[in-house]
Amino acid sequence: MSKRTHSHDRGVAGAGSPPQAVEAASAGLGSLIARAQWLDGLDHLLRQSLPAALAGQCRLANVDQDKLVFLVNAPVWKNKLRLSEDVLLDAATAAGLSVRTLVVKVVPPSTPSSPGPVSGKPLSQAVRESLRTTAQSVEDPELRAQLLKLASLP
Repeated sequence: MSKRTHSHDRGVAGAGSPPQAVEAASAGLGSLIARAQWLDGLDHLLRQSLPAALAGQCRLANVDQDKLVFLVNAPVWKNKLRLSEDVLLDAATAAGLSVRTLVVKVVPPSTPSSPGPVSGKPLSQAVRESLRTTAQSVEDPELRAQLLKLASLP
C-alpha cells in the first residue's frame, strides 16, 4: 500500500503536477504553514494585553521551549516591552503556554538597498508550475496570491 499525501487526498496534486510540489508537500510544508498561522494567532492574542502604542511596535517571533521571543524595531520599544513582561507571560499562561522568560530582540526595519526590482536568476517553467500548484493547495488567500505573484515572475 502506498503512502498518500494530503494533497493527493484533496485531488490537488495529480499525476501531471511537478515533482517539486509533491516533494514540498510531503516534506512537511503543511506543518510549517500551520505553525506560522498558530504563531500569528498567538501574536494577536498576546499583543491585545499590551497598550496600543506598544502593541503596534512589537511582534511575536517565536515560542521556544519556555521563552517568548518578541521583535521590536528600536531599543526604546525593547525597554518598554520588558516593563510589560509580567503582563505578556500571564497572557501566555492563560493561553495554555508554559513560558517563563521573555526575550526581546531589536530588529531595525529593513530598507531596500535600491528602489528597482531585485535581479536574479529567472525562474524555470518547472518552478513556476510548482508555485502555481502549491498556491492552489493553500487555503490562505493572501499566501495564495503571493505564490501566484511569484509564479508570474520571469
